Amino acid sequence: MTAGKVLVLVSSGHGLPLKDGKVYAGAGYYLNELTVPVRALMKEGYEITFANPKGNTPQLDVNSAVADFFGGDEAKLQDYLKFRDTLTGLKNPTRISDVIASGLDQYDAVFVPGGHGPMIDLLDDPDAGTVMRHFHETSKPTAVLCHGPISLLSALPNSTEVVGALAAGDAAGAHAKAQGWIYSGYKMTIFSTAEEQQREPLEIGGKVLFYPDFALRTAGGDVSVVAPWKSYVLQDRELISGQNPFSDEALLKLLLLALDGKKKSVSAA
Repeated sequence: MTAGKVLVLVSSGHGLPLKDGKVYAGAGYYLNELTVPVRALMKEGYEITFANPKGNTPQLDVNSAVADFFGGDEAKLQDYLKFRDTLTGLKNPTRISDVIASGLDQYDAVFVPGGHGPMIDLLDDPDAGTVMRHFHETSKPTAVLCHGPISLLSALPNSTEVVGALAAGDAAGAHAKAQGWIYSGYKMTIFSTAEEQQREPLEIGGKVLFYPDFALRTAGGDVSVVAPWKSYVLQDRELISGQNPFSDEALLKLLLLALDGKKKSVSAA
């Protein structure tokens, strides 16, 4: 018998639009952000379902396949790359719409790892929004890491309009359109402007349409960040958020505690 089921949302995108018509072709998921929590959850007996909007194989951001994100340990990096290759569900994810059709009640938590992938499609995907609203309404753990928290915007019924306003530089318009967001007032963190500005010239070769922390703040989130590349996680009600790739272990710890707490409350009921 499994300990339960965790839904992991990833991007279907293969190119992040940037300012001046540029595109970051390498956008995808970050290796450690996906594999470190997933491996630990599987070790605890959780069954993992990977899902994305199109049901296509998600892209690994090659910039993440470096030992820096595994404590500088090259052997650990290779070990996690091998582990990634065993995840058949990641190679062939389920469409989010099919996951919804099969019932979200079977899942104990949802997890959205980062990398720039969620900035392409999960931020305004209506099916991702249905998932987020379900986990919010049922108070089930919702863990989001690095750029993953941008997917919280999908819970807005007019998320595409909000994202469009953000991309156009219309902060006031985005704020007005985001009224009633289910995560308004929640304490949360996300990849910071300072971190993004360091990565823009080094990694993505251009400027993002808007900064992730600014977007969530504009939508009504109580966003805080710490110095670049320091581990930082926050928990507010069902929401567990981590700032950057180095927050993977701390986020995992909070997620496991939240899952354990849910199990205890169910068994006590």
